[in-house]
Amino acid sequence: MFGDLMGMMGKLKETQEKVELTKKRLDTVLIDEQSSDGLLKITLTANRTIKNIDMDNSLLEDKEQLEDYLILTLNKAIEKATSIHEAEIASVAKEGMPNIPGMDLFK
Repeated sequence: MFGDLMGMMGKLKETQEKVELTKKRLDTVLIDEQSSDGLLKITLTANRTIKNIDMDNSLLEDKEQLEDYLILTLNKAIEKATSIHEAEIASVAKEGMPNIPGMDLFK
């Protein structure tokens, strides 16, 4: 029994390390998003860190329009990044979880 418990603890520690490595790798996965007309382009990592914002100068003439563009485009980019992030972390976590009957956490 204790051998099983020690084995599970070791596997959980290994999984934790893999999750941390995956998080570091996700810093290198870039997501590009742009407004429908291409006037605003945003790049962020799968860990949801903004790396670049590129905008057409015409957006600087109307503050409200720029704010709307930023909100819409950032939200789309963050949604994509979150989806990638969650899928990658869930995959690593599921792979490393011990098989405990009745604990089907990741279906």
